[in-house]
Order: sequence, then C-alpha cells, then structure tokens
Amino acid sequence: MIDARIQKAFPGGRGSAPFELNVSLKSAADVTVLFGPSGAGKSLTLDCIAGFIRPDEGRILVNDRLLFDAGAGVNLPPRQRRCGCVFHGDSLFPHLSLFENLWFAAGRIPRRTRRPKVGQMLERFHLESLGARHPYELSSGQRQRGSIARALLSQPSLLLLDEPARGLDAALRSEFYALLTEVRAEFGVPVVLVTHDLDEALELGESMHVLVAGRIAQSGAPREIFDAPASAAVARLMDCYNLLRAQIVAMDPATNRSRLHVAAEDQTEFDIIGPYFPGLLLGAKVTLAVREDEIEHGADLPGGVQLALQRVVRLSRGVRVELSGGIRIAVAEAPDPGATRQWNVRFRSQSLRMVKS
Repeated sequence: MIDARIQKAFPGGRGSAPFELNVSLKSAADVTVLFGPSGAGKSLTLDCIAGFIRPDEGRILVNDRLLFDAGAGVNLPPRQRRCGCVFHGDSLFPHLSLFENLWFAAGRIPRRTRRPKVGQMLERFHLESLGARHPYELSSGQRQRGSIARALLSQPSLLLLDEPARGLDAALRSEFYALLTEVRAEFGVPVVLVTHDLDEALELGESMHVLVAGRIAQSGAPREIFDAPASAAVARLMDCYNLLRAQIVAMDPATNRSRLHVAAEDQTEFDIIGPYFPGLLLGAKVTLAVREDEIEHGADLPGGVQLALQRVVRLSRGVRVELSGGIRIAVAEAPDPGATRQWNVRFRSQSLRMVKS
C-alpha cells in the first residue's frame, strides 16, 4: 500500500524554466504505473519515494510505514526505506562482477546463507554461468535480469522501476514483461513502474496515475483511462485520439442527439451528429475525443463528411490515414496509391467523448 503526498519545487534560472511537482497518490495494486511524457515528474516522484530527493512538503507511507513527513521532521535515508530500485538501462556497478553485485545487495542475509542465496538468485534468473562477468560483458537483457535479481536480494518492501525496458528491442521487451510477471507472482513485492510507453502500461499495470506538468491528470485502471480519458491532455498521451473543437448548433433531448459544428486549425469545417450533452446550452463550445479506430469510412456511407487525404503512415499496429482537419483514422491496409484523394468518413455519436480542454 502506497500513500504519498509529495510537493517539490525547482526555481527557474538562466536557461531553465521553473518546475513544481505536486502529487497525491494512493495505490494498493500489485503494479502501479506512473505514466506521462518526459518532464512530467514521474522519475522525480520515484526518487522522492526512494529517498534520493527530499520533498519540500508532504508525507510518504509504504505498507503503513512512515518514510517521510515534512511536518514531523521524518526523513528516512534510502538505505532504511527498503526500496529496490532498477533504472533504465541497468543498475549494476560497472567495477564489480555480476556475482559481486548481487553479493553487495544481500547484506541483510546472514553470511552463512548468503552465498547459496546469491547462487539461487543467479539460477532463478538464468544467469548461473555469468556470475564472473562484469556488466560490460553482458547483453542488455542479461544486465536487466541481473539488476532485478540484485534489487530483490536486498529484500525490498517495494520495487521501483524507472523505464526498465527503455532501449530494449521488441523481443527483449517481451521477455522482460514475462519476467516481471513471474517476479510479482513468486516474490509478492509491490511494484511502482515509471513509463511513457502506453503498451507497457496497459500490459503490466493494474493501477495508473497519469502525470502532466507535475500534476496527476487522471488515476484509475489503465484500460479505463485508455477508454475514457478525462482531458484533452490525457487523450493526447494515448496517441490514438482525435480532438475536435466543436460548437453545439442544435439540440434534441427527445432523441438524445445534438448537431455540432467542427472548425479545425487548417480552416476545415464540417457538421457532425453527436449525443445530447445535459447541462450545456445551445452555442456552447466543447472538446470531443474520438479514437482513430472508431471512425468509419466508405464511399457509400450515409451521413459522412468529405475530407481530403493528406498522408498514409504505416505503424506496427496497422495503418494510419491522415486527412484534412487533422483527422486521423486507423485502417487495416494501406490504401491503393491510385485511390481517390477524397475520403468519406463518419463519426459515430456513441464514440464521441466530451473531455476537459
């Protein structure tokens, strides 16, 4: 169980803007994800929990154990917090062999049983034949497994992972995800994972806090946040939402429908049918979010909007078609190069989500 309220400010200076972290987070999940763009405060939050940085104000409890309380003057040093830390790349000491790295971390284990425990951990992570090697003699995946093994040997009450899969190729990343799942099942240590990779957050996380500019913009289960972002800032981070700035030009509560006029930055304008928005008046301006895969397209689709083809982008998860008005849609296959430059698309009313601007 993590219960943390953290405030930390950095004044601006020549060549740097001021920054303030002000977050409150609670989680009893096995894997808690801190998700957001670079510079949002994710790693800073992790460093405050681990004790590497002292917050200006706040309180941090892990499993009802007080680690920091600005008001009471409590600030346990990192070695007393029992947080196992794994940073992106790896966390191994370069001047020590892999065995020596693990031996160093096993200081809480009685000396007579320390060597067998280190050997067991090397074997558990399929590193038994590599104990004499130094980190530079190991592959990226081996160093990552060694880093986690070392963190677990310190008998942590919490495992803090700061973008641990960063720099790994797709195969090693999948291997790491499977390893982390096994570690959670076998060792039962709660995990806080920092990432800006949405797929990673969805695959591993049980609870997620989205950080934007030093604040928590939304909290919940990763899939729930993905399906229903609370703000335009969160929707942008999902990298699959279209954001439409629209004005309500007609309303019909009886049929639960409204007509919306969309005006894009490139001067493209069109009307769409959306849901009825209780509490809003005619003429109100709203921001709507709709996923790329929720927009229908087809030449014979009734009630569609005509948009001009701008670009086709091939992604690992499919194909993205970019149209005028900044509209992006997901398609199964790239269109024929000789296909029409005009696309007929339809926005389904039930797919339009109103979000905070």
